[in-house]
Amino acid sequence: MEKRYCPDGYVALLKKLATGKSVLWLFLLTMAVYSLMLFWSMPRVLAGAPEMRLFDMSPSGYSYSQALSLLDALGKTGRAAYLFPQLALDFIYPGLFAACYSLMLVWLFSRRFPLASPVFHLALLPLLAGLADYAENVLIVRMITGFPDISPGLVSAASAATVLKSILTSICLTAVLCGSLLLLKKRTVPPDQGGARGSASR
Repeated sequence: MEKRYCPDGYVALLKKLATGKSVLWLFLLTMAVYSLMLFWSMPRVLAGAPEMRLFDMSPSGYSYSQALSLLDALGKTGRAAYLFPQLALDFIYPGLFAACYSLMLVWLFSRRFPLASPVFHLALLPLLAGLADYAENVLIVRMITGFPDISPGLVSAASAATVLKSILTSICLTAVLCGSLLLLKKRTVPPDQGGARGSASR
């Protein structure tokens, strides 16, 4: 008898929660928080240094000198705005991102792959991206509150978290794109067929 793949508890739970309605509402809420940061809180932080780029928006990372330059250019007001409201919102966003894109991947792949497929473990990627984002946020808080007395090691750790978050987020979005393209194909595997490739002719 062919051995069937058994998903772990996390993926199995996501399969139960992944409905079109839940994915849609989570996506709208996630995009609302992201838009609030992009168009309101981030501009507030950069009001005194519009030519600078925040740590969160530096996917290739940053050096010790770049970090000091940014924090100095922001000034006391900008650093305070970075802590609140920007980072306050950014402590909400990673959780929303992880939940939204994990469910989205499960929902998309369930339209194309049998429910026993290991491909559903890609839904773990948004969780990892969210954890990297939280690590980045904690380290940014430490840099802001410790400025100007911050160590190169702290900046290196924050930069590494930013790069990791950016890489994982890019992979997540690529997986969502692939899942969306597969969804456009007419040939699907019915969710209740398990590992079957299709119904037998009657």
